[in-house]
Amino acid sequence: MDALLDVLARGELTVRGRIREASNAVLLCTVTHGGVSLDCVYKPVKGERPLWDFPDGNLAQRERAAFLVSEATGWGLVPATVLRDGPYGEGMVQHWIEAAEPAEDDADADDAAQAGGPAGARLLALVDGEEAGEGWKPVALADVGEGRTALLVHADDPRLRRLAVLDAVINNGDRKGGHLLPAPDGRLYGIDHGVSFHTEDKLRTLLWGWAGEPLTDEARAVLASLAALLAEGAPLATRLAELITPVELDAVRGRVADLLRTGEHPRPSGEWPSIPWPPV
Repeated sequence: MDALLDVLARGELTVRGRIREASNAVLLCTVTHGGVSLDCVYKPVKGERPLWDFPDGNLAQRERAAFLVSEATGWGLVPATVLRDGPYGEGMVQHWIEAAEPAEDDADADDAAQAGGPAGARLLALVDGEEAGEGWKPVALADVGEGRTALLVHADDPRLRRLAVLDAVINNGDRKGGHLLPAPDGRLYGIDHGVSFHTEDKLRTLLWGWAGEPLTDEARAVLASLAALLAEGAPLATRLAELITPVELDAVRGRVADLLRTGEHPRPSGEWPSIPWPPV
């Protein structure tokens, strides 16, 4: 990881194009250093659209903070991310993850659920009826047009479950389906964490399938370790203090403490839309 971060931080950035679907400026680049070339994403701060409820710092800092917390968990759920100068000024640079394609027999989501669980890279599905099916967790009913509804489900996958815990810690306000990247090597990554770390409960996610269920023993151990790493003066706390405000850092500590106290995955608060829009 250190070598990868070194390339991202010190390498020469060459812009190859812009990802048009993004709401903020997102540039696809190549970064080259020491004979190593990598694909990466560069999000300049100048290209960020101001958000009324995130007036402090910038989104790039929050992306870097999410990476640091992810690394502290040991789960490695966020691609390598650095803050650095680039062709359009300071911004976030993140290792590009090429997502695995779903297997051909995953084309019909209903069949995937009825077959007993996800195949290939499929993590989300819409199914008829009110039962999620073996290997899947229900999220919510979705309007699919023409007066029809379908049940939105996600895979009962330990990688997703870890990501749900991370999102609860950083208070991720935008966990969409398109922000889930299953890699060809079997790892799962989450991207786009710019609207995280708010002091108010703004958790919006498609991963509500475990809401109210007990945390795994692994998650409780990770959270206990994270609580120590977030203590005043600890290295992680010191690094986060450079990226988010003191009250936001205290809120992270509070969310970790709450998760350890309840021992459960959080439920939607009811005070904020629980599912992001659009959901993909």
